[in-house]
Amino acid sequence: MMRIGVTGHMNLTPDTARLVSDALRSYLAQVADEVVGVSCIARGADSLFADAVLEMGGTLEVVLPSRDYRDTKVKPDHIEQFDRLLGKAARVRVMDFDHANREAYIGANTAMLSSIDELMAVWDGEPSTGAGGTADVVVEARQRGVQVTVIWPEGAARG
Repeated sequence: MMRIGVTGHMNLTPDTARLVSDALRSYLAQVADEVVGVSCIARGADSLFADAVLEMGGTLEVVLPSRDYRDTKVKPDHIEQFDRLLGKAARVRVMDFDHANREAYIGANTAMLSSIDELMAVWDGEPSTGAGGTADVVVEARQRGVQVTVIWPEGAARG
């Protein structure tokens, strides 16, 4: 069994979301027979990864950054997907933060990184715009010796 976490951009164009979904499914099909996917199920890369894990017959574990994450950070156009994924999770871990903020996101990323064998990064290679961004998670994973696989298909773009 392989434990794979995800980090990635939230603001993907619709065409990029399709490209990324295809790339995630293709990669996961090659990795292991049994995959446990660990995701914060944020909009974009995190949710696309969670869907791909479930479609491939894997197990989903969710790490929520804070107790108020769904109520304050999940946008109306993402609630249905978020709730569906949360309902299919075999395990949900809520970080010990009342409010979703950078500190909570960093805590969730650290918890995710400490529980995986590999990190899939849906990442355009650009530096983070703030602490806890995709690039920062990639750097931390590499520092911890966690294998990082970057997924950024040709033609991908951020919205």
